[in-house]
Amino acid sequence: MTVIGIDAHKNWRTLVAVDEVGKRIDVLTVEARAAGHQKIMAWLEQFDGVCIAVEDCRHLTRRLEADLLDAGHKVVRVHTRLMAGMRRSGRELGKSDPIDAEAVARVALREDDLPTAELPGPVREIKLLSDHRRSLVSRRTAMQSKVRWFLHEIDPELQIPSRALRRYHLLDELIARLYEHTGAVAEIARDLLEDIRTLTRRINEIESRLTKLVRADHPRLLEVPGLGVLGAATIIGETAGVRRFKSKDAFARFNGTAPIPVWSGNKVRVRLSRGGNRRINTALHMAAVTQLRLGAEGTAYYDKLIASGKTRTEALRLLRRRLSDRVFAAMRADETRAVLDATSPPPPAAPQAPNAALQTAA
Repeated sequence: MTVIGIDAHKNWRTLVAVDEVGKRIDVLTVEARAAGHQKIMAWLEQFDGVCIAVEDCRHLTRRLEADLLDAGHKVVRVHTRLMAGMRRSGRELGKSDPIDAEAVARVALREDDLPTAELPGPVREIKLLSDHRRSLVSRRTAMQSKVRWFLHEIDPELQIPSRALRRYHLLDELIARLYEHTGAVAEIARDLLEDIRTLTRRINEIESRLTKLVRADHPRLLEVPGLGVLGAATIIGETAGVRRFKSKDAFARFNGTAPIPVWSGNKVRVRLSRGGNRRINTALHMAAVTQLRLGAEGTAYYDKLIASGKTRTEALRLLRRRLSDRVFAAMRADETRAVLDATSPPPPAAPQAPNAALQTAA
């Protein structure tokens, strides 16, 4: 078996082929263009039983991954941290593109169950829309903070409730009111309010699209109490396919809800994980807080932990881990249903009624 490691940059791709014991066989460097990708396909034909490992920089390698998958190759992704550790343990000192590509290939030889690249689908659309909405919300928040000072300067008696600068009727009233004032401050405040209104409309449109996408493909995930459409969209986009995790424990380690062992001897001790995917961790935390606020199914578990002597922080942390397991099971069920729907044969067509004229003639 030959493993191909790829170190990708914006303008160049460096490929290193190693055998089953990690010995370098060949090196290729091409431009990160369509012609360069064609050279890669021709170069790969000399090897039998090829497995291709790419450093996990999807913003640089997405087009290359798609071309390799379309050509029928298996592509796995290697985290940059694993590649860096393998490079430091090698005999060749320094850092270069061939060294990095060789380290990527050797990690693929050593590690099992690496994430497998797939062609983009609805999950990537959810990820892109969720990230874009988050960016728009951050921009709107900055404008809202700035315009509040301008409005206070214009009219100190004006009271605007918290989180009210997202309501269309209030924005329209403030814009109309500012037309009664002159000067640069009123003009800038009016422009900011109009931009806030435009951003609010776009944010709401994206949320509506996310609602349709999530409800269509992940109904079981939305059944988790305390988890709304936006939290579910964040988890779906950041997970990028739950099938790549072999167990609920691996998923918990990925999202930072699994504790880290810190013991030596007979007494088992763990500490809080500060790593993992913090966006998923935040979505799980918000779902846990919502469950406690609404008195949902997690409330009994939380009260039981408090009664056993746990602090509120510890109990909330354990509830978050329990939610991680629940989310993992729901996403597994949704993906299984999607696979079954894709592979099941279409239902037979309904028999057509015989022609009335033919019946009369008969």
